[in-house]
Amino acid sequence: MCQPEKRRLFLTCYAMKKCVFLDRDGVLNEEIGTYVYNPDDLIIPEGMPEALRKLKVAGYLLVVVTNQAGIAMGKYTRDHVWACHEKIQAACGNLLDALYFCPYHPDHDTASLARKPDSLMIEKAIARFGIARDQSWMVGDRQRDIEAGRKQHIRGVFINIHEPTPETATYVARNLLDAADYILSSEGGGRRSEL
Repeated sequence: MCQPEKRRLFLTCYAMKKCVFLDRDGVLNEEIGTYVYNPDDLIIPEGMPEALRKLKVAGYLLVVVTNQAGIAMGKYTRDHVWACHEKIQAACGNLLDALYFCPYHPDHDTASLARKPDSLMIEKAIARFGIARDQSWMVGDRQRDIEAGRKQHIRGVFINIHEPTPETATYVARNLLDAADYILSSEGGGRRSEL
């Protein structure tokens, strides 16, 4: 193999990937005001599968990063989280590339850098998949979601359901489909908002 072919192969294998990081409750499933751990209680919002399809077709990795403090509180188990994830995967045609969840809570067992607003879950995905921060987004419905992305210099789209809009959000969306449309309309310009 000649030198230019080796270089092209190297760049192909190690090209940085763009990603949309997704909170779960309030983004991939409807927020119902209590812990969602039974798949029968998990409601898929209108437009969610379409939004994920659009992002996947555009070449984005789709990575779920979710706090699951109910595990620390003894309300449910890790198996419940996986069962809910499987229902979401079934609804969207298995488009999600990875699930990271933080089972800890400082008031119930231990503090953790994985728990949003800290960013360890995002950092792990960046290392695992070779994610380009400047081409990636965090979509969430809580200020802590946007803050976790900001700590990794990732732009945030805030789904405005029940909290004041964080000043650091790049865009405020009505739902995940609106968020996906905004992300796709923002491609190609190379502009970055201030983080």
